[in-house]
Amino acid sequence: MLKTLLVIAIGFLPSLFSLWMIRKTHLRTRLRMRQAAINFSGVRVRQIRPVEGDRYYLEGVGYLIGDISCKFNAESGYIRCAVNPSGPCQGCRHYEPKELAAREHRA
Repeated sequence: MLKTLLVIAIGFLPSLFSLWMIRKTHLRTRLRMRQAAINFSGVRVRQIRPVEGDRYYLEGVGYLIGDISCKFNAESGYIRCAVNPSGPCQGCRHYEPKELAAREHRA
């Protein structure tokens, strides 16, 4: 009977050790995440703000920023384009005029 209990106890030891390690890892991860959140709250995030002259209102779409005639314009109120997201659009070396839908149908 004593041997049976000893075998059962030894059989449970790896599972108990594993659960202890998992709990310890979760607590450590939670502590690191809390510390990262505290550290991040002190950092100022740089926000890209559109220049008022760079902002357009398009009926049915809303506010857009950047040169809306450019092929790369994101047609968004938050980002100009993937090529030059912070702008300015004037003098951008990546500017390409948009192809109009009417031109595409004629060709």
